Amino acid sequence: MDELRATTSSSCDVPTGDLPEPTCCQANGPARVDRKPHSMIEPWIAGTVDTPVGEVPRVSTTLTRADRMGCWKVRWGIGRMRFRVKPGLYAAGSPTKDSPVLVSANYKMSFDRLRSQLGGLDAWILVLNTKGVNVWCAAGKGTFGTEEIARRVDAVGLSEVVSHRRLVVPQLGAPGVSAHQVARRTGFRVVFGPVRAEDIPAFVSAGMKATPQMRRVQFPFRDRVVLIPLELVMGAKHALFLAVCFLVLAGLGPGFYSLRRAGTEGVQSAALLLAAFVVGAVLTPVLLPWLPGRAFSAKGAWLGLVLVLFVGAFTWTRPGTFENSASAGAWLLLIPAVVSYVAMNFTGASTYTSLSGVRREMRVAVPVQAACAVIGTGLWLAGRFF
Repeated sequence: MDELRATTSSSCDVPTGDLPEPTCCQANGPARVDRKPHSMIEPWIAGTVDTPVGEVPRVSTTLTRADRMGCWKVRWGIGRMRFRVKPGLYAAGSPTKDSPVLVSANYKMSFDRLRSQLGGLDAWILVLNTKGVNVWCAAGKGTFGTEEIARRVDAVGLSEVVSHRRLVVPQLGAPGVSAHQVARRTGFRVVFGPVRAEDIPAFVSAGMKATPQMRRVQFPFRDRVVLIPLELVMGAKHALFLAVCFLVLAGLGPGFYSLRRAGTEGVQSAALLLAAFVVGAVLTPVLLPWLPGRAFSAKGAWLGLVLVLFVGAFTWTRPGTFENSASAGAWLLLIPAVVSYVAMNFTGASTYTSLSGVRREMRVAVPVQAACAVIGTGLWLAGRFF
């Protein structure tokens, strides 16, 4: 949930390969980071800041049209496996040795969300190598965690850059971070920051103290609907493949195969399957707070049953829509199963869920969904020959 979380984002997939990281030389004094002129590499770099470990790139706190276009493309699954920044140390404003150190992920949407909120604030940004994954998901995967923080603090020579020993870590990164282990290994104390990036200036001004509202995780309408395009893109190829299968198989029946049946029952079956997919991918996030049940699979099942009622009402006005009771019964099972499965995909993008809760839900829901899908498909195939 890319824009929801403080320095986090919407996709949990791990890209393959990593960006080259800066190297350090320990000869003759403190670690000095060997960097190329970043202003010649990234358009969002606005100069450098001199530090005891070398020049640190200063980031712009204003997002450009290119930044927003990159975000839009990632929302639609375009280039999202490459949407990341080089891990390391960055500066916002003109930080000094007393300025706060904000920890973030190298997923660019997380990084952009953070830097865009730092206008007028002097701070250091320590970007971890989360392999292009946002803070919340990376914390669950273990890439945003104690090991990487300790390694990155040492790699950038942070103790030579700042005089204090505090790291502001996003609250949603807490599952992967052991604060006492970080302190033992680096000498830096972990302070968990607010959930949302826009609260960071107020958090810093208040002496690193968060209000209850800053700690509260919310999932409002806007943050839910921005997830829809990626879910549609990610699931479309599977939904289209299944729709084509139903379209082709609908031609089976007495006399072996009929193009007429494929052109009528096949198109109808493909449309029902795609409708179930769209309902699960679109209406689940839109109606999430109002759908009955805690489990996403249950919320999806309710949506599926509502779609079944609409289909039933349509067939009531148009008798003969389904060839026989077997075909009608098949969709009574298939539609809720498909919607429930698609809805369950949002467990990886919602702050409503936990890792243990997701695993528990899947142990129960997936076998039920699979059984309904298998039985429903069997009934549908049997209905071809009645």
